[in-house]
Amino acid sequence: MAIRSEPVAAEALRRRGRRELAPGRLGLVMNLPTLLTMALVLAYPIGYAAWLSFHRVGPAQLRRGEFPWTGLDNYVRLFNDPLFILSLKNTFIFVAIVVVVEIVLAVAIGLLINQQRIWTSRITRVLILLPYAIPPIANGLIWSFLYSFQFGFLNRILFTLGVIDQPINWAGHPETALYAVTVPYIWRTLPFAVLLVHAALQGIGTELHEAAAVDGASTWQRFRHITLPLLLPIIVVILVLRTSFAFTVFEEIRAITQGGPGDATWVAAWYSYKKAFEPPNDIGLGAASAWVLALIVGALAIVYVKTIYRRVV
Repeated sequence: MAIRSEPVAAEALRRRGRRELAPGRLGLVMNLPTLLTMALVLAYPIGYAAWLSFHRVGPAQLRRGEFPWTGLDNYVRLFNDPLFILSLKNTFIFVAIVVVVEIVLAVAIGLLINQQRIWTSRITRVLILLPYAIPPIANGLIWSFLYSFQFGFLNRILFTLGVIDQPINWAGHPETALYAVTVPYIWRTLPFAVLLVHAALQGIGTELHEAAAVDGASTWQRFRHITLPLLLPIIVVILVLRTSFAFTVFEEIRAITQGGPGDATWVAAWYSYKKAFEPPNDIGLGAASAWVLALIVGALAIVYVKTIYRRVV
């Protein structure tokens, strides 16, 4: 019976192998619902925006339902517009400040929370998460009141402490407005980076630090040679995510400065909005601006992954 059952078992295994999908095909099948959802939610709007960027789209064309082909004319007009160049410059300055400050603060706060006792650590994490729960436009409105030249709480505190002798128009002066907008944005988005760093720190065993301490390593040496190298992969993830989102900042600009004073806080996303949705409603130019911004973000993400992520993972 055993001799007869062996060919039967082998044949059953062969039939089962024919029915099973290869790992690559199985992965494609499992991810197919997600891919279809992303195609409907993301791919179609992105593709339609790209199509609009090559056409003349304005109120007159929308009424007639006809969008004349313009080729690269929208992109030529875009890069010949000094205001768009200024918007890109302001965007890069904003992103550089936000990303650097968030990474430094996230590592510092994550280390602080990781050293606390369990119950105090939980309370601190809840408090840190509160800004992240506030809607961006509400966050902007709150900080616009704090920055108010006449009634702002920030000026009142600094005046009481003797730091200033007259009110400062934080969001209304061309030299300070862009930097003033970075603070509310960092305050709102920092908790996300802190949680990622804290989770990474939880995965670092205490044995390495204990062994280094026994060998006479100082706190700074343990951080530099143990903690920081192990945190580099998550820091790169934060770098990519925060850069991508910071390039699309809009709500704080809308609520606090509305691009002002003058054009001091015009960023790329604000430029796209103003050109597309405010008179004369040049939707084709706004779509071209949005696509340039998307290409810049995509290029930076690729550079991050190829030059940094592969070195630390």
